[in-house]
Amino acid sequence: MRNRKKPLIENVEIKKIAAEGKSIAYVDEKVLFVPNTVPGDIVDVQITNKRKSFMEGYVVNFHKYSDLRVEPFCKHFGVCGGCKWQHLPYSRQLEFKQQEVKDNLERIGKVLLPDIQPIIASEETEYYRNKLEFTFSNKRFLTFEEIRENKDIERTPAIGFHVPGLFDKVVDIEHCYLQRSPSNEIRNFIREYALNHSLDFFDLRNQSGFLRTLIVRTSSIGEVMVIVSFFQENESERVKLLHDLVAKFPEITSLMYVINGKANDTITDQEIVLYHGRDHIFEEMEGLKFKIGAKSFYQTNSKQAYNLYKKVREFAGLTGRETVYDLYTGTGTIANFLASQSAKVVGIEYVPEAIDDAKVNSEINGIRNTSFYAGDMKDVLNEEFINTHGKPDVIVTDPPRAGMHADVVATILRTAPKRIVYVSCNSATQARDLQLLDVLYKVVTVQPVDMFPHTHHVENIALLELKD
Repeated sequence: MRNRKKPLIENVEIKKIAAEGKSIAYVDEKVLFVPNTVPGDIVDVQITNKRKSFMEGYVVNFHKYSDLRVEPFCKHFGVCGGCKWQHLPYSRQLEFKQQEVKDNLERIGKVLLPDIQPIIASEETEYYRNKLEFTFSNKRFLTFEEIRENKDIERTPAIGFHVPGLFDKVVDIEHCYLQRSPSNEIRNFIREYALNHSLDFFDLRNQSGFLRTLIVRTSSIGEVMVIVSFFQENESERVKLLHDLVAKFPEITSLMYVINGKANDTITDQEIVLYHGRDHIFEEMEGLKFKIGAKSFYQTNSKQAYNLYKKVREFAGLTGRETVYDLYTGTGTIANFLASQSAKVVGIEYVPEAIDDAKVNSEINGIRNTSFYAGDMKDVLNEEFINTHGKPDVIVTDPPRAGMHADVVATILRTAPKRIVYVSCNSATQARDLQLLDVLYKVVTVQPVDMFPHTHHVENIALLELKD
């Protein structure tokens, strides 16, 4: 088949916000998805993907800017893809997120719903994240403007974020507004050090080089974890870099490294070696301390996580007599948060290291009515497990984006706890699971929570109770 050149469509009016932070226009009765636009923009769009029912493209020219627009605060907006909604006022972001939850639950779930509670806004809309991961690249990404200028531009190394949809393209980030100091300072120091000492940045396409990824975690009590991932070992250069990093930033609580020669960047299956300090940091919430290790999951917006967990506790309706199951418990944050108002809390999580941290979190807080178990949820949560640990009165579930496995839903239905508090980072899969649970449960309350300002992501809590 002949490869036809994709068209340029002019004077397209953007009509509404769509899923995943894109916007929608309509051209010849087809849906056109366009990123980095808002309703009311009139633009020229270069088509990149053309199908029978929809098209995708990017803006090459603005004829008119929407009255909805505000000036993005980050120079990397529109390229790195990390904060796709900076051009929208925060109040409008909240409206769109609220509507997305409503649409997903109604269209996919198709269950009887109460009025959805107003979304809980994030107190902080900048510097709210406690964890970021940066990627090294031997060739920085050239912007569309630079490519169109057709100049001989030097492809200097980069450390930053992947361009959406392009695995081997990395935007060199000068300042990121997502994480507080010393995140930017640490990243920029390592870049400068590496350039001055001729250290090889990773070649993502050819899988070669020295410096691969950088993870920075911070906590609200001022603790800092840094994990540097190297593609291959070079002990002398590694030691010199890490030594100078500690000397420059004595506030680093935990400095670790990993030699990751795999084809992908994930380090959860790798040995992470402690170089300086301790192998964890602590976070605090309502007087409780939580240990966070290199492989631990912890909600990345610490302040908003507290608001989320307070809602979970409120919805659970605890009197001190209940047995609570916390599914996908992570490091046991919710489990330990609920323990003082429960008779017993049982947590289940896939990652063994997270379960180890959950047990430590109970120990350091003097909590004695929790127990934690590692394994695949669909395999661990069975009738034998429930007979051993007791029938739950309340189940709290906070699954990954894919939602709950059908076997887990089936087990919950057989167990029939009085209440289910379902926390989700993907209201579409949550809606699917609510439909499965509808045979026994009614949705009593729905509460969206904005954990990630300037992105399309939204957390949602649904309270389910047994039908009469």
